Amino acid sequence: MAEITLHDATIILAMSRLEHLEGFRGDLDAPLSAVTAVRAVDDPWPELRGMRAPGTGLPGVVAVGTRRGSFGKDFAAVHGKGPGVVVEFAGQKFRRWVLTVDDPAAVVASVASAAGLPGGA
Repeated sequence: MAEITLHDATIILAMSRLEHLEGFRGDLDAPLSAVTAVRAVDDPWPELRGMRAPGTGLPGVVAVGTRRGSFGKDFAAVHGKGPGVVVEFAGQKFRRWVLTVDDPAAVVASVASAAGLPGGA
């Protein structure tokens, strides 16, 4: 399962080897200063938008890869059912990262705090 980690002034989406294959790309990173919002979601599936290209998708099972639409590009790393987080960016290749995580509240608090957003611990 993909994980968000923080290093210095960078947010990193670290993926497993399988997710690298599913998403047709390596890990992602962006400056923390580009994070405009982070929020927990009970179900990340409704957060997916646009067409998957490239990537792997089976509705309700797996959605890993780039999502393209009139909004630009998002990146998804969603597996099965369960909670997730959405991280929004300004001025980056991907407008949003949407992923499933085990503890969304902890991820949101950590990212919000590091990025200087409301809701940070």
